[in-house]
Order: sequence, then structure tokens, then C-alpha cells
Amino acid sequence: MTKISKKRKEALSKYDTNKIYTLKEASSVIKEISNVKFDSSIDLAVRLGVDPRKADQNVRGVVTLPNGTGKDVKVLALVTPDKEKDALDAGADFVGLDEYLQKIKDGWTDVDVIITMPSVMGKLGPLGRILGPRGLMPNPKTGTVTMDVAKAINDVKAGKIDFKVDKTGIIHASIGKVSFDADKIYGNSLELIQNILKLKPSSSKGTYVKSISMSSTMSPGINIDTNI
Repeated sequence: MTKISKKRKEALSKYDTNKIYTLKEASSVIKEISNVKFDSSIDLAVRLGVDPRKADQNVRGVVTLPNGTGKDVKVLALVTPDKEKDALDAGADFVGLDEYLQKIKDGWTDVDVIITMPSVMGKLGPLGRILGPRGLMPNPKTGTVTMDVAKAINDVKAGKIDFKVDKTGIIHASIGKVSFDADKIYGNSLELIQNILKLKPSSSKGTYVKSISMSSTMSPGINIDTNI
């Protein structure tokens, strides 16, 4: 039998593991049961009644969290020289092209988001095996392949995230930090869930949102009422 740590016992004592909480309640409880020494991330796991193997049920989207992510998002802008100043002025952490393409080929991926231009995508194709598994490959659907590089960088820095259902039918997304006020956690969570609801595939039958769970780094999960 796995031994439960003292911190986990303390966390479990502060809420009812059998209760289904409202989203607003969970946004307060998560702060109570998070007891690590750093400002941990808060994640939502939304289990959907879809078959991700079917292209028309592969739920994917973008959302701008109204209260930001709480993270210092590191952005790499892979752009032509005429767009470098725009990218730098918008706050990109790394700006360039060929030198960064080579760094990525050599194994460097120390960024959170890569933003690029349509004309550069041809050069990124061979790097798909490196960037794809890390979720770093730019995609027009998520706004990371665009001519308006400055806007894309500003959006990401302001709290824009992309999400997609995984092969088990679950969407995992980070929606803030434990240091956030409960109202901000609630606002970000609600924005994400509402966006997921809007993306319900017409071919999806039965219950669309099967379960929602909120957790922070190393905390237990809180079960949330799916009737948002």
C-alpha cells in the first residue's frame, strides 16, 4: 500500500473527495489544499465524450484567459529581417531565423511558444519531429503563423493559450497560479470551459463534457459539476 504523505493528508482533510463542487467553490478550495513552497500552476482536466481518432471530433481551440496565465511566457519569433523590430518591440524573448532554426536542429527548445510567418513555415517543416511532440510547432489555427507577428506576441504574453483534446479524450490546460485570487481562478476556468462548450462537434453524440477536475502542482484533484 502506498504511504500517504503528511502534506497530502492535510490537503485531503480540507475538502470532501466525494463531493462535486461548483466551479466557484473549487476556485477557492484549490488555494486551501495547495501547500507546496512555490507558486504552483493550476490545471483543469476536462474529459469529453468525443472520439479523438475522428478528425471531426478532434476538439482544438485557442482562448485568451482574462486574468493571464501567471507565467512569464518565453516567445521565440522566427521572422524575416523586416519583421524583427516589430517582434522585439512586442516583447519577444528571442528573435531571428536561420540561427534559431539551427539551434533547434541541435536540440534547443527552451521556449514556451514559437510564432512565425507563412513564408517561413517551409523551413520549419523538417523540424516537425522535434517541435511537434513538445507542442511547439506553429499553426495558423492557433494564431502562431501570421503576418501580424506583433499582435500574436502581445496575445500570447497577455494570456492566450491553445488547447486540444488528447488521445484519451481529455483536454489539459493550465489556467493560472495558486497566488491568484479565487475570482481570477474562477474567471479563467469559466472562460476556458465556455470555449470548449462552443466547440462541441455536431457528430458528437451523448454527453459532451463527462467530467471536470481542477488540481494544482502535487495537489489532489477537485471534482467539478459539469453543469456550468
